[in-house]
Amino acid sequence: MLAYMTASEAAEKWNISHRRVLTLCKEKRIADAATLGNMWIIPIDAQKPEDARSLRYNQSNEKSAKPFLKWAGGKGQLLKEIESYYPFAEGKITKYAEPFVGGGAVLFDVLSKYDLEEVYISDINAELINSYHIIRDDTDSLIKMLYTMQSEFIPLDTDSRKIYYNEKRNRFNNLKINGTEDISTEKAALMIFLNKTCFNGLFRVNKKGLFNVPMGAYKNPMICDEKNLRAASEKLQKVAIICRDYRESADFIDENTFVYFDPPYRPITDTASFTAYTENLFNDEEQIELARFVDDMNKKGAKIVISNSDPRNSNAEDAFFDNIYSAYKIKRVEATRMINCQAQARGKIKELLISNF
Repeated sequence: MLAYMTASEAAEKWNISHRRVLTLCKEKRIADAATLGNMWIIPIDAQKPEDARSLRYNQSNEKSAKPFLKWAGGKGQLLKEIESYYPFAEGKITKYAEPFVGGGAVLFDVLSKYDLEEVYISDINAELINSYHIIRDDTDSLIKMLYTMQSEFIPLDTDSRKIYYNEKRNRFNNLKINGTEDISTEKAALMIFLNKTCFNGLFRVNKKGLFNVPMGAYKNPMICDEKNLRAASEKLQKVAIICRDYRESADFIDENTFVYFDPPYRPITDTASFTAYTENLFNDEEQIELARFVDDMNKKGAKIVISNSDPRNSNAEDAFFDNIYSAYKIKRVEATRMINCQAQARGKIKELLISNF
């Protein structure tokens, strides 16, 4: 006698969303799946179908792009988990919004796989958003500057590299505080240079807003990845790039939008927060305000995924996110923390993926 499992059991077994399993059943892509009353049942030995959604939306994927910066909290290692939530298959969701874009791992994955009608990204980090603008609008000048820095930096010995690095860091901070729009390309080039050569690829500023990360110990860093910069530029051509608070995305988000929120993570220990990526901190009250905003966007009918740290990594009784997102589905996934000043603090931890579907 053939044994069956429910759609929920299949979702857990295949590590995809329950909604995705239902879609696969309706599309008749799971052999011998059947309805029993108002629920789907699936043969327990059924194989997970190959994901054909990218072909449906983007037949030409030869110029895929990836993040141009190393970014603390980047989602490259969680892409497979997050991808399982992509709701583009049925064609109703035609817009994408990422109001805390950061390094853009999810953004570039979406742009490389789907041709959507509208895409909106934002961040309050002005230098980060400036870099996105320059990559989209002035790639040639940016690449020329980066090649110059690469050719000057790589041949130097360690002491000379430190002098060169500190000069570029001082110049970046001067432009950050006193610069005008006519030096935006230089500022973007400096940000990428510092990111590729600084300690652990961190972007950290002090209370005055000055970038303060020392030089790293890379032997031969790729300062100018021309191929990826040009691919990223092409993917960003139709993207709305905004330097604003996440709340400004409300006018863009509607029932046809998939929204991915990746806010500054809540520290999992009292000492885990290494100052900030901007001058503005994102404390527990801000996390609660974001949860209220998510509620508002949920009422609009948007499909939503939020990521954050799991407080239970350090305190099994800490239910902060379970409480403020109690109306949503919370999945705990394994991730590797790579950026920490102490090697023993790096390793496997749990992170949260929270969704309204």
